[in-house]
Amino acid sequence: MTSGIFDGYLHRLGVTGPGVPSAEGLFALQRAHLERIAYENIDIQLGRPPGIDPELSARRFGAGRGGYCYHLNGGFAALLESLGYDVTRHLGGVLFDAASREVGGGHLTLTVRVGETVYWVDAGLGDGPHEPLPLREGTYEQGGFRYALERLEPLDGEGPGWSLLSPDMHAPRVNFRDAPATTADFEERHAWLSTAEDSPFVRTFVMYRRDAEGADLLRGRVLTRIDAAKGTTERELAGEEELFDVIGGVFGRRLDDLTPADRTALWARVDRAHGVWLASRS
Repeated sequence: MTSGIFDGYLHRLGVTGPGVPSAEGLFALQRAHLERIAYENIDIQLGRPPGIDPELSARRFGAGRGGYCYHLNGGFAALLESLGYDVTRHLGGVLFDAASREVGGGHLTLTVRVGETVYWVDAGLGDGPHEPLPLREGTYEQGGFRYALERLEPLDGEGPGWSLLSPDMHAPRVNFRDAPATTADFEERHAWLSTAEDSPFVRTFVMYRRDAEGADLLRGRVLTRIDAAKGTTERELAGEEELFDVIGGVFGRRLDDLTPADRTALWARVDRAHGVWLASRS
């Protein structure tokens, strides 16, 4: 890769002089990434899923798009490496069973070594930590949100790893294995997640944006704000115009790649799924 690939990406992050690798620089880059590049699946919903090549993801971020963990952490890893950071990719899993030791490979996460310290780094959870966490067992708090890192024991031939636990995230547990991974290790799973009818990314439209005080979540037509100090609020979006106002405004996702037909198709899909969800609750 050439450094020019990342110019638009760094501009999107608002970073003009990243400097040499440092803990301060790493923290600033993760904060900016979470605040300015949304976790989103618009292109998957429209039936044109982007690949997970890190160079492609970096160019998409520079053009105002987002993605899910394979895009977000894949592109972020490539950016960090271009800046001289020592980055390792890992197979992970986002789990709704807080006791599970499984991994599965449904999540890409990162560790980054700066000097003598290794940090757990993740820009692809949506509502995960706002800043990196030191990779050592312990409890942590960021802006009122609670996290814990625990060692993960081997399971069924898989080596040891780590678990991130948090009652404040949408999934209470994230596991990953110590062994390094490559982009190729996620290609098969990405094909399923981005195209299969029973994939959560195909079934449900979702966006996340994290900041220092909390997280914004758009799931279908329901916009939720999660704030550690002020609590959680939610409202139902009224129509197509409001949907795209929120996508562009709250989540900062540029809309210039979406034609009028794309907008109509996305709204119709979101509204239809919302109706099914309402029916399931009654």
